[in-house]
Amino acid sequence: MDVNGTVAEGFEPVRDAFARNFEALGDRGAALAVYRDGRKVVDLWAGTKDVDGTEPWQPGTAQVVRSATKGVAAAVLLLLRQRGELDLDAPVAEYWPEFKARGKERVLVRHVLNHRAGLPVIDRPLTPEEALDPLRGPEAVAAQAPVWEPGTDHGYHALTYGWMLDELVRRVTGLGAGEWIAREIAGPVGAEFWLGLPEAEEAAGRAGRVGRIEAPEPTGALRARPRRSVTEAYQDPDSLTRRAFAAITPFPDQNEPAYRASALPATNGIATADGLARIYAALIGEVDGVRLFDPATVELARAEESAGPDRVLVVNSRLGLGYMLHGSASPFLGAGSFGHPGRGGSLGFADPETGIALGYVTNGFRKTVTADPRAQALVRAVRSAL
Repeated sequence: MDVNGTVAEGFEPVRDAFARNFEALGDRGAALAVYRDGRKVVDLWAGTKDVDGTEPWQPGTAQVVRSATKGVAAAVLLLLRQRGELDLDAPVAEYWPEFKARGKERVLVRHVLNHRAGLPVIDRPLTPEEALDPLRGPEAVAAQAPVWEPGTDHGYHALTYGWMLDELVRRVTGLGAGEWIAREIAGPVGAEFWLGLPEAEEAAGRAGRVGRIEAPEPTGALRARPRRSVTEAYQDPDSLTRRAFAAITPFPDQNEPAYRASALPATNGIATADGLARIYAALIGEVDGVRLFDPATVELARAEESAGPDRVLVVNSRLGLGYMLHGSASPFLGAGSFGHPGRGGSLGFADPETGIALGYVTNGFRKTVTADPRAQALVRAVRSAL
């Protein structure tokens, strides 16, 4: 596999790991960017733009990053709090009065971010057409009763997270989360990240086609197998796990222009690897004179809010305010790292201790939810280079 791009001196192991992802782990097309203290030290790409095509990946190729979108979306609420426009400890209904129906009066803004709202599912899943309507998702969540007492436990809000966040942003600012990100985050930082791909970018073919790929057959005596409890949870149509991921049924075709033009802050951000890494770099420090989070907000982002058995993921998870934190479910560089993986492969995170910010995007989605082997191989390589 021909790997394109550059690495700074000392980061050669990262290039090697990136190449091995194609040779041994089945990557079809992918890109990786790493910043250190606001300076790009890794910029790599290889393979094809489309998972099922032959056109080469280009430096500006973008892909759907699924739940890696959540980390960028979380920055919106934290920046609104940093600017004094939003109180994380206020009830959601203070900003969105219709939300308090059916026992949700005590759901706080904080609970939306730390996955403790008790609202990972909706009783009637939305159709793809309904899901792309910016009003229907928030309306469904507002009408939903919590499945546990808000604030008392945590469980990953796979899709409902985005609808709650989007409506909060709209009630506070008058803009949807995608519009706010374009104006206040991606634009100032110079990051190629879109929550709602503009028509001009679609016409220019900026986003590649994504699709499912199978993992290579494991070798050796020790073969990693998912725990039985996890497997059963994903197979049981009545489990919170299945219901949370099935809040849109059937799931839209992620390659359709209408889907890519919509704004679902939980799942359909479109980014280049550089765009994702550049945003995280600007969260923890200056990038070309722009910094997003002040030091207090960085500490807020990486403070543990939820830890232990996750009622949806059925593993031990560590969650902050909109971010996954370093732990067994999603290992990053170290205890102070914060970020978010995307189901199937993509990853974005920052590590304030080392000044590292990483973005990895791929067009080949695997069955992984959090710790994809390809992304983890790259994290280990970055760690070895420090």
